[in-house]
Amino acid sequence: MRPHSARLNDGSTLEIAIEGEGPSLLVPLDSRPAEGPQAEELRQQGADPSPGHSLVQGLRDAFRVVTFDYIGHLFAKPRPDTLTPATVAADFLAVADAAGAKRFAYYGYSWLGMVGMQLALSTDRLTALVMGGCPPLDGPWREMRRVIEIAHTRSGAAVQLSKDQTRQYLTLYASLQDFDGRAAIDSIKCPCLCFVGSKDVFDYDASWDHIRIDVAGPVIRHREELQKLGWDVRILDGLDHAQARQTDRVGPILRSWLA
Repeated sequence: MRPHSARLNDGSTLEIAIEGEGPSLLVPLDSRPAEGPQAEELRQQGADPSPGHSLVQGLRDAFRVVTFDYIGHLFAKPRPDTLTPATVAADFLAVADAAGAKRFAYYGYSWLGMVGMQLALSTDRLTALVMGGCPPLDGPWREMRRVIEIAHTRSGAAVQLSKDQTRQYLTLYASLQDFDGRAAIDSIKCPCLCFVGSKDVFDYDASWDHIRIDVAGPVIRHREELQKLGWDVRILDGLDHAQARQTDRVGPILRSWLA
């Protein structure tokens, strides 16, 4: 593993790691192996405590995998007023530059999958886009914004995040309220894959206004339309948001499709 660092658009520095040989693949995950009681507890629950590390180990023989802990970076250095899809895409291009990746594929899960669409719109350097746990069309951005608004009001109390840490996601989802997925798809030229668990739905209780965030529904409803638009779509039967992101599911999908 070769350590590097990228200078991001806010002037901060993000550590990146490069492992393997072959076509470059950018993955915004921490590739360091997790250790300690919390990691062991996750193993006992059947979850992979080090998904980034496991993914790299499974792909490094075929790809030059560039990993970076973007979420961890935002936790440590939040951007309450400037975290937008455009600034995130600029950061990811800075990572690609630091890694010497003139052309690269990208895989992101959940909101990092959505950012992949913004990345594809902002550069012609992308060779392939893989979005996991995130619908390309009719994403639940209004519902996500409302959840974050409630979390923001509880920051530092019921929600163990600071005001700046939650506010940055308010900024992010506010900028997505008018996002036109169909127009974006028409402008994206690289091959694209979307996958989602068939049970990827979040139902919140009364204290969260009974908000429902349906991730799977839009992908299932628009599956044929997306395929006609040139996308590959995979529905992982019976899996929820957490299950569909596990390495034993994602690794084979990435390996076979990107190959």
